[in-house]
Amino acid sequence: MEARRDVFQAIADPTRRAIIDLISQHPINANTIAEQFDVSRQAISLHLKILTECDLLNVQQSGRERLYNAKLEKLNEVYEWVEQYRKLWTGRLNALKEFVEQEEFQSKNISKSKK
Repeated sequence: MEARRDVFQAIADPTRRAIIDLISQHPINANTIAEQFDVSRQAISLHLKILTECDLLNVQQSGRERLYNAKLEKLNEVYEWVEQYRKLWTGRLNALKEFVEQEEFQSKNISKSKK
């Protein structure tokens, strides 16, 4: 049994990210999507399936045509995950900056006192 895919797996592939960019502009059918990429129609179908399973796209039937729409709310999971590390690393880098500045200040004071 295949493990359920998540949004991180969906955006891990550059082709899928490009598909998301393309579809986010307006609803589009699979053939039009496939024309934009140098991969097989079957490969695009697999990418669309993964994106749909991950809830980043939905499909609307319009006559005989299936139109794919972007459903990007799930990207908030990625944002929240990245944001926690951005805050962590911003804090660490600020602490490092303060440490380096303090060391430079102390180093200058020591060299001045030796003169």
